[in-house]
Amino acid sequence: MANIFSKIKNAYTLFQSVDLEKLDALSRKVDLKKIVDAVAGLEEAQLSGLMKMLGTPHQKKELPPINGDFYHLGDAALNEEDRALQLKVRSFLEKEVKPLVNDYWLKAEFPFELIPKIAELNICGLTYQGYGCPGKSNLMEGMLAMEMARVDTSMSTFFGVQSGLAMGSIYLLGSEAQKQEWLPAMQQMKIIGAFGLTEPEVGSAAAGGLTTTAKRQGNKWILNGQKKWIGNATFSDVTIIWARDLEDNQVKGFLVRKGTKGIAVEKMQDKMALRIVQNGLITLTNCEVDEEDRLQNANSFKDTAKVLRMTRAGVAWQAVGCARGAYESALAYTRTRKQFGKPIASFQLIQNHLVEMLSNLTAMQTLCFRLSQLQDQGLLTDEHASLAKVFCSLRTRDVVSRAREVMGGNGILLEYDVARFVADAEAIYSYEGTKEINSLIVGRAITGFSAFV
Repeated sequence: MANIFSKIKNAYTLFQSVDLEKLDALSRKVDLKKIVDAVAGLEEAQLSGLMKMLGTPHQKKELPPINGDFYHLGDAALNEEDRALQLKVRSFLEKEVKPLVNDYWLKAEFPFELIPKIAELNICGLTYQGYGCPGKSNLMEGMLAMEMARVDTSMSTFFGVQSGLAMGSIYLLGSEAQKQEWLPAMQQMKIIGAFGLTEPEVGSAAAGGLTTTAKRQGNKWILNGQKKWIGNATFSDVTIIWARDLEDNQVKGFLVRKGTKGIAVEKMQDKMALRIVQNGLITLTNCEVDEEDRLQNANSFKDTAKVLRMTRAGVAWQAVGCARGAYESALAYTRTRKQFGKPIASFQLIQNHLVEMLSNLTAMQTLCFRLSQLQDQGLLTDEHASLAKVFCSLRTRDVVSRAREVMGGNGILLEYDVARFVADAEAIYSYEGTKEINSLIVGRAITGFSAFV
């Protein structure tokens, strides 16, 4: 009896939802019984497809999270403490840095208010032992470089100059007295450093062609020449200047303090990339530096190369971060941007672009992951770092280009972030050794012949 009442109730509900006039009109055109029998015989998947075709409302599909770490390297590689630090840095970047960078990038200015906040993260000089430094792994440092570049490559570059090039020069090549004087304050970012190697007419040829000279006079050195593209130079408290000793023709390093007589810095203007980075043109005119401010263990360009080898791995990770930021921004955009009534992420050609981007990004990540492992094992060579820099900076160009493409015209608007990644990828492609120079370093290693001229 209960079953009968239930059927009557369901039938009543059904009749309430049906337009009887439309049903009567339809019955004159088709055999309703055959239609009902046919539909009743459909499998669940077929019925779902039919309802979708009819435009029947259905429950909103939950989309997968946006995550450029497709192989979960962060989860697999880091211990609980380091993973927590990575997520802490990511949260800081998302909340404190991301809302500011487009405005500062457009104005080509630096957000100085962020320096004390970055210092609080306690990640400067991350891999160094002692002097207040955390003593973490190179893998951890690489992943944090990626996290920074994922939000803004300029901020990652600023930090790389401070923590890598400037502090690294002192940590690797300075005397113990120099390390004690500079590194603790630089680690806390109370002192900001710069690294002056590149010159107006000397980039790739720095190994043997520096025109900036150093001449010893008693207990002082007299520096003359120019340096160009020097990040942080407009506000640095100390700048590492690399110059050719006129006596032995070897490259040596000098700690030039802010306010030293004979050093002038002019901010470079009108850059199309890394606009937040304050690059300076440095002019040295009979600049006097005390012998005690000469890097005591920097006696040739081979010593300079030790710093570059270490930081070149970080640049490869920066390339990964730039690509990841572009990929994740593009993916988010395609899932909300609608054309022809559907999100463009549902289109085959868009999905092909996204998968190509993710493939490149994942290859870059896994390569850098192994690179940092080699670095932590003390096995890193110049050619290892150069191969990573060549591959990652090249693939980043492809990723950001596809990201801009799937976003159509909006891809060139700063508000969508990808335009900034596209521009900044061009700087990554060239600095810390061009593709050609790094390729020749790898080529020499695998063939046994040097193609340098």
